[in-house]
Formats: sequence, C-alpha cells, structure tokens
Amino acid sequence: MEETNILQHLLEIEDQAALLVDDAQAEADRRIKKAEEQYRLSYDREYLAFMTELEAEYQKGLAVVKEEYDKSLSECRVDFDVMPRDNGAFSAFAFSLLVHGNGKATSKK
Repeated sequence: MEETNILQHLLEIEDQAALLVDDAQAEADRRIKKAEEQYRLSYDREYLAFMTELEAEYQKGLAVVKEEYDKSLSECRVDFDVMPRDNGAFSAFAFSLLVHGNGKATSKK
C-alpha cells in the first residue's frame, strides 16, 4: 500500500512539473510575442522615417535637376531664336534628300 502512495505522489509531482513547464512555455511565448510586436513597431517607425527622409532628398534633387533643365532649355530656345536662318539652303538640302537620298547634290553627266 505504501508503494501505491509513493507512486501516486510521484505521479502528482510529475503532473505539477508538467504544469510548470506548460506555464513556463506560455510565459515564454507571451514574452516573445510582446518583444516581436515592439521590434516590429520600432522597425516600422524607423523605416518610415528613413523613407520619408529619402523621399525628401529625392524631391529636392528632382527640383534642382528640373530647374537646371528648364534653364538649359530656355537658353537653347534663346540661342535658336537669334540664330540666322537660311530657308533657301534648307529647302535645297531637303530637296536633295528627297531626290538623291543622301543629302549631297550630285551632277548628272
């Protein structure tokens, strides 16, 4: 009978140990989940801040390039407007392209 009490006591201790292990696993899972959530929020905040900074730098660079492009285009237009035009020579060149196909007038012999 005493052996039965000892075995019963050992089974109770084993059940208590199993409950402790289950509780410890649940606590570990809860802590891991909480840490993952905190790291995810931290990552998202840092990522958003970094992307916002990159976007601002991009927009600033884009504005500089656009301004330079507009200035260069304006200068080219001014240069073309003051450039002398020889409509007769242009017409002769265009005609020679149509007739001869190479832009060079050739004489026929």
